[in-house]
Amino acid sequence: MGEKEMEHTVDRLNRPAYSIIVPTYNERLNVAIIVYLIFKHLPDTNFEIIIVDDGSPDGTQDIIKQLEQLYGEDRVLLRARPKKLGLGTAYLHGLKHATGDFVVIMDADLSHHVQFFTFSYPKYLPSFIRKQKETGADIVTGTRYVNNGGVHGWNLMRKLTSRGANVLAQTLLQPGASDLTGSFRLYKRSVLEDLISSCVSKGYVFQMEMIVRATRKNYHIEEVPITFVDRVFGISKLGGSEIVGYLKGLVYLLVTT
Repeated sequence: MGEKEMEHTVDRLNRPAYSIIVPTYNERLNVAIIVYLIFKHLPDTNFEIIIVDDGSPDGTQDIIKQLEQLYGEDRVLLRARPKKLGLGTAYLHGLKHATGDFVVIMDADLSHHVQFFTFSYPKYLPSFIRKQKETGADIVTGTRYVNNGGVHGWNLMRKLTSRGANVLAQTLLQPGASDLTGSFRLYKRSVLEDLISSCVSKGYVFQMEMIVRATRKNYHIEEVPITFVDRVFGISKLGGSEIVGYLKGLVYLLVTT
């Protein structure tokens, strides 16, 4: 093996297998916990955490810089943007800085980690990685709508709204996955790059469009049941404008895919 080939092999072995992209906005109270939990549940996995903060005014970036010093700037990377520019573009920005062959996207509000009241931490990330290795899936997505999945901390109206929106999308789009709006997924890097380049939606519609386009492109999708728990700290960003945007996005995908 030549010197250049050896350097390439060493570089490939040293770089992370998984890049975990976490978009944040005003998550000062959550971001340190989410980083701690990722390290806790992936003790033997080679990964990097890329935090894309959209100009949070609450000091989120100051906390992330402390995390960089604590865990190492090769393991926790702040890749900030000046202002809120949409969820899809946040993942695209993070992807530009990612070096792993697989990319995990997840929220910073602990919805994917905290069991209701008990604060026991489910090992969803290892389950995603294991599912991908077992099946060779292009995408592994968390779902609230199969056995052993669910939602805690929502009132009846919010549950009905979420379920109704999902049923409507299932009926119209036939997406090939049971949970369209969840934002906890593992992608092969090349698949994520392809899908992002095809998507036009921003905000919460982005997640739905990603899955619908993945199905249309015949990518292999697997699901892992998760329990979604409402945020521990902070205020949910989902409001009336996002609901209207979801309906518009549904119509757009119905017409264009």
